Amino acid sequence: MTKTEKLFNLAELRNGYLSIAEAQGLGISRTYVQEFISANGFERVARGLYKSPEVWTDELYILTLKNEKAIYSFDTALMLNGLTEREPSEIFVTVSRAYNASHLRSMGIIVNHVRDEWLDLGRTVAKTIYGNEVPVYDMERTICDVLRVRDKKDPQMFAYAVKEYAKSANKNLPRLMKYAKDLGVEAEMRQYMEVLL
Repeated sequence: MTKTEKLFNLAELRNGYLSIAEAQGLGISRTYVQEFISANGFERVARGLYKSPEVWTDELYILTLKNEKAIYSFDTALMLNGLTEREPSEIFVTVSRAYNASHLRSMGIIVNHVRDEWLDLGRTVAKTIYGNEVPVYDMERTICDVLRVRDKKDPQMFAYAVKEYAKSANKNLPRLMKYAKDLGVEAEMRQYMEVLL
C-alpha cells in the first residue's frame, strides 16, 4: 500500500478527518502529509487536524478527535439524546478531576470535573447531526446530572427533558434509579418520576 493510499484510508477511518500525528504514527513524514493535504484540498480545522473538502465541519467530532477523554454532558448530552428542543449555545463536557482542562475552558467549553468512579457511569456514544459518533452520557445519566444542578439551569429546559424521557420508548427506569442513587439524587428523582409515570 502506498503512502497516499494509507492517508486516504486513515481519513476514511476518521470520517474524512486526518490527523498528522496518526499519519506520522504510520511512518509517514510530516512533509509528505502536508503535500497530501495540499494536493487533496484538505482544510485545517484544529492544530494537526485536517478535514476532507467532501465533509461538513463537525465541531463536536473535531473536539472528540482532539480530546478523547472528554464526554459530552449536561446541555450537549440533552441535545445528543434528543431531550431538548433547542440547541445549546455552549458545549458541555465532563472529565476526570485529574484532567487538566484549561485548554478546553480557553475555547469557551463548559467543563465539569467528576470523581473517577463517576466518569464512565452511563458513558455511551451518540451520533452528531453529521453522523459522526461521539462519547456522551446516556439519557439516564444526563437526567441525573441535570437534576443535580437544576438550580443553575433553566427550569423549563429541565421540565422538558424529564417529560421527553418519561415518554421515551428507550427509557430504562431501573438504570435511572441506580444512577440517581449512585449520584445522590435518588429521593428527588423518585418524586419527579412518580408524578410523570
